Amino acid sequence: MPELPEVEVIRRQLERELAGARIAGCEVMLPRLVSHPSLSGYRRGVKGRRILEVGRRGKYLLLELDGDRELVIHLGMTGSLLLASPREERPRHTHIVFHLEDGRDLLYVDPRTFGETALLWGGDRRPLRGLHNLGPEPLSDEFTRERLRAALSGRCRVKSALMDQSRVAGVGNIYADEALHRAGISPLRRAGDLGPEEAARLHRALREVLKEAIERGGSSVSDYVDLRGDRGDFQDAHRVYRRAGLPCPRCGAAILREVICGRGSYFCPSCQK
Repeated sequence: MPELPEVEVIRRQLERELAGARIAGCEVMLPRLVSHPSLSGYRRGVKGRRILEVGRRGKYLLLELDGDRELVIHLGMTGSLLLASPREERPRHTHIVFHLEDGRDLLYVDPRTFGETALLWGGDRRPLRGLHNLGPEPLSDEFTRERLRAALSGRCRVKSALMDQSRVAGVGNIYADEALHRAGISPLRRAGDLGPEEAARLHRALREVLKEAIERGGSSVSDYVDLRGDRGDFQDAHRVYRRAGLPCPRCGAAILREVICGRGSYFCPSCQK
């Protein structure tokens, strides 16, 4: 699944390429991807609208349109956005096409179709429950060590807490594993048991790994590509994720894979305590 770094890479590209562009219309080949409003309302609502700017909350892309409208796109497990010419052959699994007045097309491609899109009005995000209930952005100034420690409450596993979008927005399986390894904290620990110094280490590690991943174009471990169809290369810098059996880069012990809260998790049993 594209996580915060991958979505942020696409957001920056969309901002550069589409700010000021006008949507001439859209085709929706898979109507169930539109979660709000009706399909006809969605098509009418985006037609003729100008894209003012592109934002992000967690894993959601937010295209601000004129007319006080917000086009929301979540890429799900395998979704991607591609900028293309109408003359180019569309990739398989192209489910939505936004036609721009300048002649370009913005394609939404999603093999597994777990993504969604919605059109919102007047800043009201309540129709999208997942977006409305997001926790703080981990790269924002408001995300202090104290905010993280407050989010890491209760008896759930620390990894589960990090991936809970209502506690911290945008962190998924990859970056939870990588941040916990850098912080030297086992994903098996109870979130509420972390002390102030451990929370400070995790806060620093999480922000570092997210920033580095953005700089390197994200992690392409599966279907992820950016707006141009290029792969990121942060997967080459992963220290534990999908490296079961390989030596830990810090201590040399073999990296383990265990299922934690239903997700395959990678960690060092020696230096993550």
